[in-house]
Amino acid sequence: MLYPDLFKTLEKARWNMADDVPWDQFDAGKLSNEQAETVKMNAITEWSALPATEMFLRDNQHDSDFSAFMSVWFYEEQKHSLVLSEYLKRFRPELAPSEAELHAVRFQFDPAPPLETLMMHFCGEVRLTQWYLCAAQWHTEPVIKRIYQLISGDEARHGGAYLKYMKRAIAVAGKEARQAFAKVGVLMASSARSAKALHPTNLHVNKEMFPNDTVQSKLPDPDWLPRWLDEQICFNKQWESKVVGVLLNQLSNLFEHSFSSIQELNKYRKHLADA
Repeated sequence: MLYPDLFKTLEKARWNMADDVPWDQFDAGKLSNEQAETVKMNAITEWSALPATEMFLRDNQHDSDFSAFMSVWFYEEQKHSLVLSEYLKRFRPELAPSEAELHAVRFQFDPAPPLETLMMHFCGEVRLTQWYLCAAQWHTEPVIKRIYQLISGDEARHGGAYLKYMKRAIAVAGKEARQAFAKVGVLMASSARSAKALHPTNLHVNKEMFPNDTVQSKLPDPDWLPRWLDEQICFNKQWESKVVGVLLNQLSNLFEHSFSSIQELNKYRKHLADA
């Protein structure tokens, strides 16, 4: 089982909300209303780990090891929402998310192939790691800068944990796992050519609720994410290249096949389909 060692590793790296966030360094003059409003949107978005966990547990009833890991992932992801909300409660209480706003992002996701979902969330963690690092640079207030650095580190560790389960899946399922991971990898690494950011919170997950079936569509401002990325934190081509670079490097190691571009990964995907 992977869960026992992952628990120990993540436990050692875990930060404490009371001691590791420098609350006493808050500088009111360095937090604009615009910046505070983006913190609220991220706090609500992070709450969507709740329905994602419900999805994972439902679709992975055959896998107690991975389901147990969800206890750690869920705890740490919900803490992200909590610390962002706590920041607002302390310093911009009028913007703190309401219970109704948080509950709005809890809706049922349609069942999906577990391997593809695993890969999608691995890519999502890689992308979110860079989004939060970029956000930390954009913010000027020192406490929220530190918070984004802390949660970025968590997302990177979560990506590493998902990768371990992907390696196990290849050892068990072989070609089926490779096909699923390559297929989703090509999709998720192609955000630069897409009309929107590709992340689990911005993908359609419930056919009956379409088109209002993404996490982002449930936010108080459904159009917030592209504005945050393009106009506020300015997640540009250089940042996107970091995401793609990490994905290609990790998939090269996973598949034991070198990929220097998305095109090469797509060629590998087609080779698997034809083999």
